Amino acid sequence: MIASQTTECSCKHIVSVSLGSSERNAKSTLQLKGQTFIIERLGTDGNLQKARQLLEELDGRVDALGLGGTDLYVYAGGRRYTFRESAKLIENVKNTPVLDGSGLKNSLERILINRLAADKIIDFQGKKVLMVCGVDRFGMAEALVANGADVTFGDLIFGLNWDHPIKSLQTLDSFAKLLAPLLTKLPVRWFYPMGAKQSQRKPQHQGYFLENDIIAGDFHFIRRFMPDKLAGKTIITNTVTAGDRKLLRNAGVYCLITTTPSLDGRSYGTNVMEGLLVAASGADKQLDAAVYEKLLEEYKIESGLEYLNGEEEHI
Repeated sequence: MIASQTTECSCKHIVSVSLGSSERNAKSTLQLKGQTFIIERLGTDGNLQKARQLLEELDGRVDALGLGGTDLYVYAGGRRYTFRESAKLIENVKNTPVLDGSGLKNSLERILINRLAADKIIDFQGKKVLMVCGVDRFGMAEALVANGADVTFGDLIFGLNWDHPIKSLQTLDSFAKLLAPLLTKLPVRWFYPMGAKQSQRKPQHQGYFLENDIIAGDFHFIRRFMPDKLAGKTIITNTVTAGDRKLLRNAGVYCLITTTPSLDGRSYGTNVMEGLLVAASGADKQLDAAVYEKLLEEYKIESGLEYLNGEEEHI
């Protein structure tokens, strides 16, 4: 699925501008059905002005833009909430579609959980799962619950440092309706690691990691707060680099499942893959979940499964 390209070619270019660390920058070339795609990630180390400037400079020059290191939208209970700070970053981007990954999360990640269950890779029935942030990945959250998992949602624990586990989708939805209108108006850095903080470990609330069999959700939350040892655990996430894999292997993690495929040794964020699908389709805006599902099948874009003893496969 991956091809190395060193010569000039007619290709589609997808760039993710991230508020995350520039140390995680990467560039890959991908071949899908005879079409070449260049995928690039540019971190701005939490600098909002730099991110806005890059997005405006790239407008009209690339086929799709990703917005990383923050969300533009979160979904809960059928409602969509817009982060005011993120929306300002793209208010002058007029010609190139900007994707934050939220649309793809609702389709790709739901499909992944259902496939893991259907293919008997993981029997979620009664399995204890810590989902570090459910509002950010409501499709995955719903699929885990539908497949019988005993899910603890850590939105308040890891986002607001309030040791209050949420144990049902209904309660998560209630908190989302209550808090999202306020939180989406605040600076994102108040409750999500940006820039250098993404590479800083700050283990806390470790009991939630240790008492659950599966850790799922945003990798920056997982990496920042996880204990040094997670022997035998399964991680379901994405945006994982080679260095992150080493960290998880040393922690004793048994299995790593990435919702997006591995390209040149790393899995990119859903904003990048959503940009890829929009560019491939020729659309100029976010697509419906059903369209994403069809494109994922058409282009054979697969999630990754890796047992951290070297065995790897796609699902």
